[in-house]
Amino acid sequence: MTRIDKSGLNVSEDLASFIETRALPGTGVDTARFWSGFSELVHDLAPRNAELLAVRETMQARIDAWHRERKGQPHDASAYKAFLSEIGYLVEEGGDFTIGTRNVDPEIAAIPGPQLVVPITNARYALNAANARWGNLYDALYGTDALGDLPSGGGYDPARGARVIAWGKAFLDDAVPLTQGGWSDVTGVDIDDGVLVLRAGDDEVRLAEASAYRGWVRDGDTLRILLRHNGLGIVLVVTQDGAIGRDDPMGLDAIHLESAISAIMDCEDSVACVDAEDKIGAYANWLGLMRGDLTESVTKGGRTFTRTLNPDMEFSAPDGSVLTVKGRALMLVRNVGHLMSNPAILMRDGQEIPEGLMDAAITTLIAMHDLKKESGPRNSVEGSVYVVKPKMHGPEEVAFADEIFTRVEAMLGLPANTVKLGIMDEERRTSANLAACIRAARDRVAFINTGFLDRTGDEIHTSMEAGPMLPKGEMKSTPWIQAYEDRNVDIGLACGLKGRAQIGKGMWAMPDRMADMLDQKIGHPRSGATCAWVPSPTAATLHATHYHRVDVLARQDELAAGGARGSLDDLLTIPVMEGRNLSEAEVTAEIENNAQGILGYVVRWVDAGVGCSKVPDINDVGLMEDRATCRISSQALANWLHHGVVTSEQVEAGMRKMASKVDAQNEGTPGYAPMAPAFDGVAYKAAQDLVFEGRAQPSGYTEPVLHRRRLELKNAS
Repeated sequence: MTRIDKSGLNVSEDLASFIETRALPGTGVDTARFWSGFSELVHDLAPRNAELLAVRETMQARIDAWHRERKGQPHDASAYKAFLSEIGYLVEEGGDFTIGTRNVDPEIAAIPGPQLVVPITNARYALNAANARWGNLYDALYGTDALGDLPSGGGYDPARGARVIAWGKAFLDDAVPLTQGGWSDVTGVDIDDGVLVLRAGDDEVRLAEASAYRGWVRDGDTLRILLRHNGLGIVLVVTQDGAIGRDDPMGLDAIHLESAISAIMDCEDSVACVDAEDKIGAYANWLGLMRGDLTESVTKGGRTFTRTLNPDMEFSAPDGSVLTVKGRALMLVRNVGHLMSNPAILMRDGQEIPEGLMDAAITTLIAMHDLKKESGPRNSVEGSVYVVKPKMHGPEEVAFADEIFTRVEAMLGLPANTVKLGIMDEERRTSANLAACIRAARDRVAFINTGFLDRTGDEIHTSMEAGPMLPKGEMKSTPWIQAYEDRNVDIGLACGLKGRAQIGKGMWAMPDRMADMLDQKIGHPRSGATCAWVPSPTAATLHATHYHRVDVLARQDELAAGGARGSLDDLLTIPVMEGRNLSEAEVTAEIENNAQGILGYVVRWVDAGVGCSKVPDINDVGLMEDRATCRISSQALANWLHHGVVTSEQVEAGMRKMASKVDAQNEGTPGYAPMAPAFDGVAYKAAQDLVFEGRAQPSGYTEPVLHRRRLELKNAS
């Protein structure tokens, strides 16, 4: 790597060129001012970053010692809680307060709905996510198992199409009912002087809620009608020329639902960015999104076309005025956490830059292209930048993130609190002190979100010495997880997030199981969460129907009136096995399930640089895998190894068996290098490291191993 000095920072020449020739022009930030300010920020804050990481290790060592000293004794929950307070792991919550976040876009403050998370390094995925603000309900129903079965293929199936249309019109009956009859009875639709006219035979029918009708637009023979319910848009596409509309009594050709209200462009868990080359790829796509000029060539069905960002849409409101409707999801960017460093930039002492500081400065700089726009579609109409910050441990680390962005704003000449902060509630010290964490960023917090997988990985690692943990599949039935999910919402509401910030829930990990998602994921809006993660634009459209069935804002009022649920005591319940004698078959199944998940993910991460993808599980069901799933699996095996539930020989045998299975699952994948029978490749060694060195990994994270092994492979090629 060729490096050049920039105000005391030893920067990759390619990264410096990207910043100076592509990121800075158009922001109004002087090049010399940027580098001097960036260098000052890094050299001032890197020591504090290191101190906070040392606090993590010190606390973990004391918790480990506490459990070891009491090995064989019944767990004393009261003494444990007092000990956590004594060492500063638990802090005083303080008095009641309300966050003061201002200039928040309606997608964050007022519109509950689905949220996508996509790897920023994949331009196609990023564009698809941004454009997933609107999706065709008919397509989502027809092409998935949402109806209980999959399409048979071989062309359009009219019987299946009829089922889809019936489902869609029943949905309209629930979301925007008519004064009499249902949408299947409607035989005509028109606009008369701005007024929506619906006919059922010879009768005129009306919307039960007249205010649901918001506008219309006619393009040739196609009429589009904008309706709104629970804050979400519904566009009815009416045309006799459409493949569906020509045979429909009212000419309804499609139902477009406002789907992915927001999308997180991820620089963290779903990407494999280990050096300057990788980071430039991530930053370049974020730049294209913020400038609005990102494109990607796509080939489908033998046809090649260029994908771009969708424009806004215009409708005529009933009073004749022009109504502009956003065509893209509001985009947030997820930076990395405080742990990792990156060789793209070296500091004066030769140490790698803390990657979180690099992300903060560069992603905010790039977002200024959106802030500076004077015309055309905007990401944030309120002039804000939304940064999601993951893997923070407790209020001190949240306060440090707040300080980072205060410094970045000053460095770039932005008003205070331009950057809004998303707090990922995925580490135990954060969930146990959530109110204090929110208080630490009270004037910029715009998002809190639970993350079951990372949270479980941290639960296992934090309590590693307490004893062998329950099998992974049993974790969701333990007391701490329900307390975690409930408290996240209750504390968010108590801190005034309603109307100012998102309260989120985690990912549906099975993109091919849409019927199950429709059945189960309605629990997220019912929980009072204003957003929840989905794995695809199609899933976003289907999940959007849940937000029509549940008025989340009203549900939040009900929850707030009902008082707090869950308790800190429940949250601190350690999920150890007590009095359990697992059979040999149960142990083998757990080893193989975890080993297969680790290997299936790691081989793509290390060998191909793919940070998130649909990976077949041990039963060949495609699951969306990222570092969080890898963390829980590796920590689960490391815990059982440590406590003698399994032996290293058993784990190694399971890993070798599962390596062969993963090889078979990837057979035919271009460029795939099999792990068996040699078991000596870099990817296989990385999987071994994650398990056999798992107890020594900081907070049980997978990043140090994955980055080291990926760099090893890249440098050897």
